[in-house]
Amino acid sequence: MKAIEFNQLDETLYYKKLSNGLDVYILPKKGFSKTFVTFTTKYGSIDRTFVPIGENESITVPDGIAHFLEHKMFEKEDGDVFQQFSEAGASANAFTSFTRTAYLFSATDNIYKSTETLLNFVQEPYFTEETVNKEKGIIGQEITMYDDQPDWRLYFGAIENMYHTHPVKIDIAGTIESIDKITAEHLYTCYNTFYHPSNMLLFVVGAIDPTEMMAFIEDNQNKKEFPEPTPIERHFEDEPLDVAVKERELKMDVQKPKVYVGLKAKETDLSGEEMLKHELSVQIALECLFGRASDFYTEVYENGLIDESFAYDFSLEKGYGFALIGSDSTSPDELAQRIKEEINNAEQLLSSEAIERVKRKKIGYFLRALNSMEFIANQFTRYKFNDMNLFDAVPVIETITEEDVKNAFKTIQGESQQTVFKILPSSEKEA
Repeated sequence: MKAIEFNQLDETLYYKKLSNGLDVYILPKKGFSKTFVTFTTKYGSIDRTFVPIGENESITVPDGIAHFLEHKMFEKEDGDVFQQFSEAGASANAFTSFTRTAYLFSATDNIYKSTETLLNFVQEPYFTEETVNKEKGIIGQEITMYDDQPDWRLYFGAIENMYHTHPVKIDIAGTIESIDKITAEHLYTCYNTFYHPSNMLLFVVGAIDPTEMMAFIEDNQNKKEFPEPTPIERHFEDEPLDVAVKERELKMDVQKPKVYVGLKAKETDLSGEEMLKHELSVQIALECLFGRASDFYTEVYENGLIDESFAYDFSLEKGYGFALIGSDSTSPDELAQRIKEEINNAEQLLSSEAIERVKRKKIGYFLRALNSMEFIANQFTRYKFNDMNLFDAVPVIETITEEDVKNAFKTIQGESQQTVFKILPSSEKEA
């Protein structure tokens, strides 16, 4: 077991790669009563075309299958796994994103018992055609519910505008039509390919002894047999740099229009510290331009162009990345135009004073967040899957220069990389 010291943060992270390929990270936290454990596979909704383990030809599976598989993992032949966690006093959950599927629990007692439950249920799949068909109705209702949520439609509408072929443009849950095609065989194919320990990471944070916990996890894994790990072949079509659609609107039952300006990232082949620095630099630029201390925010808020829903964010993963900026607004076209003007004038607007102020604010945010075990548990694996380390964020922010921020923002501000998506009020909904 390797100890990784982060002296600036007074944290020690313990790591071991087990013989079956599983990466295990343990972060002991003194003074905390709760423990979080997450068991995550590097498999999300975008992994729809791949070569199944043991085969030579690639296949494309129905959209929404990663999310469907997450749902089905909790159902076993002898009952529901949630009941086992509940009986041990643990709160369990799971989620599927574009790039990963995570299973997790938090508890104050019976940590080893719940860790065993977590490891065992994720590593013991049970699918039948009968249970799969039953789940289609449940997930179909979930899809319909999200289709009626304007903020969700705004988010995915902007992403759909940006991407020509990349599956990030497809809703994580898929469609009612796509999930209807899912079979138990599909689920086993995806499970056997992506749920091998060598494609997974177990992260434990809380009031635990790292030596004892590591020994417990290793003992659990040594009792199980897994095939030899093989590299996973994922396939994605080439994605043009320019956006697929410059502007689009959707009419829904909303009181006030909603608008997002989307910026499609150019640098999507980064990893490790280079990716971390680029991502943080773009986030700093967005905060300087659109944060609550910016001239832009003061002006558009006082003019009534935005309300408290105004938000901006930048997401970057291997193969795709985008920024979204927008708000509910009575004048969505005027707001979109103002946002674009700010983006196009970024070179002049990104002052060294503003950048230093935002850097200090961001360091403070990270230092506070690292006292939240929920934050660490949710973010650690995402960073690790991109060869980054969550605990490197603060020292990397300290090294970022004005030139870094301006250069990073230039990679997302091109005219051909910009799109606008609006949701407008209507008595009749349009697809």
